[in-house]
Parts: sequence; C-alpha cells; structure tokens
Amino acid sequence: MARMKTNPGNFFEDFTVGQVIDHATPRTVTEGDRALYGAIYPTRFAVPSSAEFAASVGLADQERGHPVEELVGFHVAFGKTVPDVSLNAVANLGYAECRFHVPVVPGDTLRTRSEVIGLKENSNGRTGVVWVRSTATNQRGEVAIDWARWVMVHKRSTESPAPTTVVPDLAPAVEAADLVVPAGLDFSSYDDVAAGSPHRLGDYEVGERIDHVDGVTLTDAEHMMATRLWQNTAKVHFTTDARPDGRRLVYGGHVISLARALSFNGLANAQLVAAINAGAHVAPAFADDTVHAWSEVLDTATLEAPGVGALRLRLVATRGRDESMTLRSEDGTYADGVLLDLDYWALIPR
Repeated sequence: MARMKTNPGNFFEDFTVGQVIDHATPRTVTEGDRALYGAIYPTRFAVPSSAEFAASVGLADQERGHPVEELVGFHVAFGKTVPDVSLNAVANLGYAECRFHVPVVPGDTLRTRSEVIGLKENSNGRTGVVWVRSTATNQRGEVAIDWARWVMVHKRSTESPAPTTVVPDLAPAVEAADLVVPAGLDFSSYDDVAAGSPHRLGDYEVGERIDHVDGVTLTDAEHMMATRLWQNTAKVHFTTDARPDGRRLVYGGHVISLARALSFNGLANAQLVAAINAGAHVAPAFADDTVHAWSEVLDTATLEAPGVGALRLRLVATRGRDESMTLRSEDGTYADGVLLDLDYWALIPR
C-alpha cells in the first residue's frame, strides 16, 4: 500500500497539548530580504536602512553586518510554523509574549520549534482554536525570537470528539524590566537628523495619539509575493477556492509590517521593536483595501543601556483613514474599519 507523500497539513484533531513540533526548512536571511522588505513596505527606520547609522549606535561591524528589520526575522520564523500549525487555518487570531532577543543580520539562519499550549473547540463543531508557543534560534543556537500565538483551524470531521479545553494563561504585557536590549546598543550619540526626527522618549506622553497620515492600498500581487517570501504556505492567502467568498485573505503579518512602516511618520526614532505584548487581527484585509495607521502611547520606560528608553505603543491599522482615531465603539466592540490592534515595545533614544 502506497504511503501518502504529500502534506495535507494538521487539522484541529491532530493537535494535543504538550505536543512539540520541529518545523522544516531552516532559512538563511540575506541582503535580498532587506531589499525586498523595503520594496514591499514603505519602511525608513535608520538602523536597518543604514549600516553607518547602525554602527554609530553599536549595532554593526564588518564581520556580521547590520540588523534587518525585526519583523523580517519574525516573518521568516513565523513562516516555518505554517505548514504544521496553520496550513488549514481559518485565520490567525492573535499574539502574546513575543520578545526579540538578538538582532537578525544577513547570514543568520533561523529555524523554529513550537509547543502546543492550548486547545479549545468552537461551538460550531467545525473549527477550533490552537495555541502554540514558538521559538526561533539562529545557527549559534541563540534564541532570536520567541512568541505565543493562537489560530483558528478547521476540523477534519465534525464527528471528531472535542478535546479537553485548555486555555493558556498568557501575560498581558512583557514587563519593561524584561525587555532584551541588544548587546552594545548605545543611543548617547544618536543622530536625530539622520534618523529623521527630533522627538525622543521625553517628547511622548502616555495617552497621546499619533495619526501617521500616510496610507497604502493593498494589491494581491504584493501581499502574495510577501507571503511567499516568508515561505508561508497557508491556503487562504493564495488560492481562490480556500474561502467561500473566493477572495485571497491578506496575511496578518503583512498588515503588521505595513502599519509599522507607516508609523515612521510620527515615530521615526522608535528604532527597534523589542517585544510584542499582544496583538489581534480584528478584521480580514483584502486587495484594494487602503491601510492607514495610528498609534497610542501606553507607557514609557528608561532602560539601563546608554541613552536608551522604551515606548509601549498601541499600533492600530484601519481600512481607510480614521482621523478620529477611534479604537472601540460605545458598546465596547472594535470600531468599524479596525484591522489590527497591536501592543508592542519599541526602543527609542532618551
């Protein structure tokens, strides 16, 4: 009897709490990834854009080069998990407890391992939510990124019994004291002119909201190219028969990167993403949607590294520009047009 050689992906019934999955296809990050990231997203942050600037703040040397955007590493590491975790997903739902431990530079090879930490069948009996904790390590065995996420996955059969519900207790935020500052980072001689903004840690107030003004209209070609770049194979992003409406769902990480890039206008000195505290893909995005973004300052912190502070930010992506910057309606539900609600820490000069 011939054995199946193709991978149909895991369905909800295939997951068990405590299951550990070593994901295939380690991937080496290259300068091509930096160039393609800049071609797809309107990013202008100085550290990943300029080797000279990165060196001036202690993050580049002749041997290893300078870091790529943190989200390049995240997308590469996340993409490794898709064939095993979310190939049969309805949608990725959220993130928590994500920390960036060491900068990713061209030449680094990332591989990812995940552990199933929670399961809950949905009331419709056709889908369930799977929680995983994933860890990406580089070729030196160092942890580059780790995070938890939860995803809604199709069941193979509605007749399959529901598993015991286990919902993990995830921290609402990474504490400022637990942020990992890259070795050697020094903002004491920071060049505001090269970075593109004079606004430092002390210029931001908790509760302040910043309209990032600019927008980008999504196209199928760009979001599908980006998702292939990260080797993310989820069917809903590519094939028109994966969803009843025949539309290709935009990878949520694509929206995250667009919003982060747009946030440069108002947060140009928020140079490095240190942690993602929580994230929710509030509504699906599709080609022809125009994405705008705004941010709210949630907290500030002074860190021990020379000249380094941290901003805790809520980054909100919207379908169309929302000049009122409204996150929730009066009934407490997300306002119409909100696509992404992302809570993260960024390192900024003080």
